[in-house]
Amino acid sequence: MAKFANVKDLNAFLEEHAFVDGFVPTKADADQFAAAKDWEKNLPHFARWYRNMASYTDAERAAWTAAAAEEKKEEKKEEKNDDDFDLFEMDEEDEKVLEEKRKAEEEKRKAEADELARRAKESGAARSQIIIDIKPWDDTTPMDKLEAAVREIKLDGLAWGNSKLVPVGFGIKKLQIVAVVIDDLVSTDDLEERITALEDYVQSMDVDSFNKL
Repeated sequence: MAKFANVKDLNAFLEEHAFVDGFVPTKADADQFAAAKDWEKNLPHFARWYRNMASYTDAERAAWTAAAAEEKKEEKKEEKNDDDFDLFEMDEEDEKVLEEKRKAEEEKRKAEADELARRAKESGAARSQIIIDIKPWDDTTPMDKLEAAVREIKLDGLAWGNSKLVPVGFGIKKLQIVAVVIDDLVSTDDLEERITALEDYVQSMDVDSFNKL
């Protein structure tokens, strides 16, 4: 089901967001794209998003729906596993600490992205959102350490955004992470050089999408 019922609401939302739900294209974008095919394309943020969505094939958009279903299946599987191992469940205090840590990390990422947006606006510099796919060596690569190492990369004009693990087959998952950059300060070559230098964890890096903000 489409999240937005009319083009004005969607255009207003897309003024500050690259995608309908989160920092990467998902089933929500595929659903909204299907619902928006007959809408007028004269609003700038909607038109930019629609052109981006149209650049994907039907198979790619279908894959987002399949990925959402797979994630839901994995969540149910993990919930079942948690039920099977009650002995190892965290107590409420541990869960609270983890939740507070997660919120603190999200607030830090948002603050960094907001500061980057402020700097870009004040200087008139162009800003882009880059979705990066990072592949590990194999299924034994510790993805939490890989992500931590990537987020340790600091560049003037770079802010890291949300991330998720995406199955690629044979038990291997890739890290898909958002980088928001000031174009004049950070290039995809800069990011690739530093990410692929993490040789203990990273096999390769690809740019999934590149969107001007």
